Parts: sequence; C-alpha cells; structure tokens
Amino acid sequence: MTKSRLEAFSDGVVAILITIMVLELRAPGGAGPESLRPLLPVFLSYVLSFVYLAIYWNNHHHMLHAAREVTGGILWANLHLLFWLSLFPFATAWVGEHPGESWPTALYGAVLLMASVAYFVLERALIAHHGPDSALARAVGRRRKESLSSVAYASAIPLAFLWPWLSQLLYVAVAALWVIPDRRIEAALAGRIPGGGK
Repeated sequence: MTKSRLEAFSDGVVAILITIMVLELRAPGGAGPESLRPLLPVFLSYVLSFVYLAIYWNNHHHMLHAAREVTGGILWANLHLLFWLSLFPFATAWVGEHPGESWPTALYGAVLLMASVAYFVLERALIAHHGPDSALARAVGRRRKESLSSVAYASAIPLAFLWPWLSQLLYVAVAALWVIPDRRIEAALAGRIPGGGK
C-alpha cells in the first residue's frame, strides 16, 4: 500500500490536536497585563506540548520519508501513536490548570512515555517491513536519544509524587534534547551512514 493516506491523515490529526490545545487558552478576565499572570502555567504547558507535537510531527515526517510503502500492521502502529498523541490536549489542560500538582504531572509523563513507546513500535514495524538494510534501519542505529528520553519519562512519573517541578523540568529537558532536528534519516538517505547510525 502507498503511504500517502497515512501521511495525510497523521498530518491532519496533529493539526487538529494543536488547534484543540490552543482553544484551551482563554482570554483573561481583566484588560491589564497583571491579568495574564494567572494564565502563565496554562500558556507554558501549551508551549511545551506544542513543542512535543512539533517534534513528533517532524520525526514522523522524516521516518515516513524513508519508507516506500506501508502495511496493515504499520497502519495500526501509526494509529496507536496517534492515540497517545491525541491525549496531549487533555494532559496539557490538566497540568496547566494544576501546576506543581503530582497527579497531573505524573499523567503528563505517562502520556509522553506511552507516545515514545508507540513511536518505537511504529519505527520497528517500518523496519521489519523494509528490512535491516533499509535507510531507516541504518539511520536509527543505537537509539541513544530515544533511550535517554524514555528513561527520563519513566523516572519523572514516580518523581512527580515527590517533586513535581523536578519532573516538569525533566520534560522540558527532553524536549530541548529533541528540538534540534534529527538528521540521521536525511544522512542515511543521502548515503552518509553506510552501517549502523551513531
């Protein structure tokens, strides 16, 4: 099967999720700048989630660019990823309305962790279909950043019940790690990664 419908559907879902999140930003009750202060946690949670969705969209785009076609299993793996991404607006709204609270912070981390697991599942499904010598398989390599991110999420979830702000700092740190675009797939497609990626 061609990949065009999967790409178009995924792009549409991410665009809708960003729209839903921005609609959660309510205008302040007052007209002065001081009325914006109570909205700061909601705005900051929106910014962080926007960055995460942008990271997933960017990497998803690169990953599918390396794919030639998709299968039914790949379609389901992609829907699995979209399911977890679809929870971003809910988790974002809860942590934004209750900054520094344990349960919203832990849930936010759980959504991040499951989205990263779902992305890994999709990546493995694509590699299994295209083979170990495919550009995607060569680009993925050792997955250092991915492993570090998953460890950070898994650590931040229980940490949220002791120091929620520390967990939130971990979420920001992981996002900062991924903001610089991952060039491995582009390099593999250009033939600059002959063996396993670094």
